[in-house]
Amino acid sequence: MEETLAEKANNLPMLPGVYLMQNAAGEIIYIGKAKKLKNRVSSYFHGEHLPKVAAMVEKVADFNVIVANSEFEALLLENSLIKRHKPHYNILLKDDKTYPFIRIDDRAEYPEFSIENHTAEDGARYFGPFGGRNTTREIIRTLCQTLKLPTCSRQFPRDLDKQRPCINYQMGTCSGWCRSSLSPEQYRAAISQAEWILEGKTEELLEELRRKMEDASQNMQFEQAATFRDRIRAIEELSNRQRVIATRFADTDAIGFHRGVKCCFTVLHYQNGDLAGKDFRIIPEPLEEDSEALSDLVRLYYRDRGAWPRTILLPAETEDRAEISRWLSELAGRKVYVEVPVKGERAGLVATANLNAKEECERRTSAEQRRSKTLENLQRMLDLPAFPHRIEAFDISNLGDTGIVAAMTVHQDGKPLKRDYRKFHIRDLELRNDYESMRQAVERRYRHYLDGDEKFSILPDLLLVDGGTGQAAAAEEVVRSLSLSIPVWGMVKDGRHRTRALVNSEGREIGLTGNPAVFALIGNIQEETHRSAISFQRQVRTGMLHSELDGIPGIGPKRRTQLLQHFRSVAAVRRAEIGELAEVLPSTAAEAVYEYFHEGAAPRRNEGENCT
Repeated sequence: MEETLAEKANNLPMLPGVYLMQNAAGEIIYIGKAKKLKNRVSSYFHGEHLPKVAAMVEKVADFNVIVANSEFEALLLENSLIKRHKPHYNILLKDDKTYPFIRIDDRAEYPEFSIENHTAEDGARYFGPFGGRNTTREIIRTLCQTLKLPTCSRQFPRDLDKQRPCINYQMGTCSGWCRSSLSPEQYRAAISQAEWILEGKTEELLEELRRKMEDASQNMQFEQAATFRDRIRAIEELSNRQRVIATRFADTDAIGFHRGVKCCFTVLHYQNGDLAGKDFRIIPEPLEEDSEALSDLVRLYYRDRGAWPRTILLPAETEDRAEISRWLSELAGRKVYVEVPVKGERAGLVATANLNAKEECERRTSAEQRRSKTLENLQRMLDLPAFPHRIEAFDISNLGDTGIVAAMTVHQDGKPLKRDYRKFHIRDLELRNDYESMRQAVERRYRHYLDGDEKFSILPDLLLVDGGTGQAAAAEEVVRSLSLSIPVWGMVKDGRHRTRALVNSEGREIGLTGNPAVFALIGNIQEETHRSAISFQRQVRTGMLHSELDGIPGIGPKRRTQLLQHFRSVAAVRRAEIGELAEVLPSTAAEAVYEYFHEGAAPRRNEGENCT
């Protein structure tokens, strides 16, 4: 007999390594690493999984493993294999954004700025990386304007004195380097100042320029002193206006991660405690749990970056944090610390990164996508057989033992569908009975469906009732008796009348507070259904008051109020003896009320709109 995948996984060694999941065509669809291959790979073929994991496992026809000598070797191998095969179910940071560097070749007589995607061992100096090509161009433009370096297309020394200085010289944004009166040494001095700024040595440069300004002033070289003064002011303005230029690369990166309808990985770059830049990626929901996804994202992000911070702050612990630190340290050629702060300023930086990740997700997620994700989570929480596109909810309302009514609301794809709301008079109950009332309302609704009533022709994917186990059991009993298959859950409230959980007929509770979106959805459904029931109950009560009391000779609004305040309900007025009525009304009016109710006068009914 052919070995099953579960049996094959169970025979794997308890050693670190990498596993490669393959589909029926032999394509690698997922690559992962494990401390213990047997435990990790076996877990895919036992128990229940999140929908995305289950979808991947369904496509697995075979798998291979590569045993590694250590967890660190497994990490390196996983990185290499993912980069090579780009499996469908792995996290892939698909992004055409590059992180350019500014290149300056000091060996040239007239060094120029250029933008490069990568550093090279070519003897030139590289500064960066910066946030994008547009940002890098702006940095070069600002440096040239501040230091009055050329931005025209002329080449030096080839084009010296061939033409008169261009408009940049006339506008005072260039020193006119196309004139041979300015030496290469002066040009290189200006380039050197630009390098100081790019290295983050702005204060050192300003001190040097102030010293030269004072020397020129003491030597009576006032024009040169004024030039230094203007240069100092320009650099100070540059430093205040664009501090990011003074950043070689961040010394601390704070990582944020948010999982929602869409997921976001965010990196905040800090230099000397100041925020120097932000980077983020919107990605599909990862197959992995948050901690493992975070590990993969960090490795993907820094793998080809070309520059690495001294410290990386993570929002959660990962199993391979030490291995990631070692790997990054080898790439950077120096120690890179990977930490998980739990308090203090650094924890605050991570909290800010998480908040940014959440905001980026929500900004790119439509209301429809959020509702769909919420319903998907609800389906998973309740283990529903179908996606809950249509949810019907019932609530009972009464005034003592009279005027008992029920309301049914409908939510289609998370939104109220008011045209399908229905209302029911609860009949043949002399005393209040919430379970029997719920049973009657539910039975009448689905009896209409079985009878072919077009107004009740669509069945829900989920039935919710206001109340606990008893109400859920009453509704489920009806559903089963009608041979229908509809999941039934009760909406349970806390001490402050807020929905806190869902409960089934067997008393199994599913808490909602751990999932804010589902918590809000169910809370809104319960409130809307309660509102509808109360509104209908008031409508019916008003109709009852007018038809039952206002039609009695001698009973006007004042005496009607006196009767209801004393007896609390119309039913109690109907049952009262003549002597009891006389305690509230004059004898003539009391006799009129008694005779009205005891001589068979039929009360008028106000059935209400859309009610059965």
